[in-house]
Amino acid sequence: MSAPGIHPSAIVEDGAQIGAGCVIGPFCHVGPDVRLGEGVTLKSHVVVTGDTIIGQGSTIFSFACIGEIPQDLKFQGEKTRLEIGARARIREHVTINTGTAGGGGLTRVGDDCLLMAGCHVAHDVQVGNRVIVVNNAALAGHCVVEDEVIIGGLSGVHQFVRIGQGAIIGAVTMVTNDVIPYGLVQAPRGVLDGLNLVGLKRRGVGRADITALRAAFQMLAQGEGTFQERARRMGGETDSAYVARIVEFVTGASDRSFLTPGQG
Repeated sequence: MSAPGIHPSAIVEDGAQIGAGCVIGPFCHVGPDVRLGEGVTLKSHVVVTGDTIIGQGSTIFSFACIGEIPQDLKFQGEKTRLEIGARARIREHVTINTGTAGGGGLTRVGDDCLLMAGCHVAHDVQVGNRVIVVNNAALAGHCVVEDEVIIGGLSGVHQFVRIGQGAIIGAVTMVTNDVIPYGLVQAPRGVLDGLNLVGLKRRGVGRADITALRAAFQMLAQGEGTFQERARRMGGETDSAYVARIVEFVTGASDRSFLTPGQG
């Protein structure tokens, strides 16, 4: 007999930890090292495997494969993990891999994220909170996606790229370099084409901060010196926390260069 909430055709291996109120639908497979928080729902034909934690209240839709080994030829079967936060919405055919020893051993997705159908999150990716990844977009290994980012459908993000808080990536866009917080990137070979003004306004950012961000973007685009030099100089001339976030991002450690205004 299956436990309440677990369909008779589902396979839940010994060792799996299933929180109160979970629903595991027909033909799902839950591996022995999986931990499901309270109220997690797995629709039909979902695979959750590996050393994987799914936060409370999350829903995973049919044919998603969560916690499988990385698509990395250097992976040698080492013990690595995947953590997904609370209230995630992971739609059909999404794939999320565990980490690798060379990348820190952990792939992480934050709280309240929406991963639409067909998305891929590769090994060692770090995704913040309230991130939306639209249908068939892919994040390559070691990417960092900060809070409240939107990644458009059919887009691809190169390995090791960082995307700053509140940025938006248009559909069918290749992102090969870091994106500043609140940036707007679009075109097939991703171009930093402005600020995510719609997103800022929807989050209730005040007019003074938006004006400061506009001025900061112009300074980054047209000021003297290198991109990092312009950012540091900008940091000494602002009292806006939003502009300060851009300065912190640009002057932080990175394995890639930056998308700069008007350049792919």
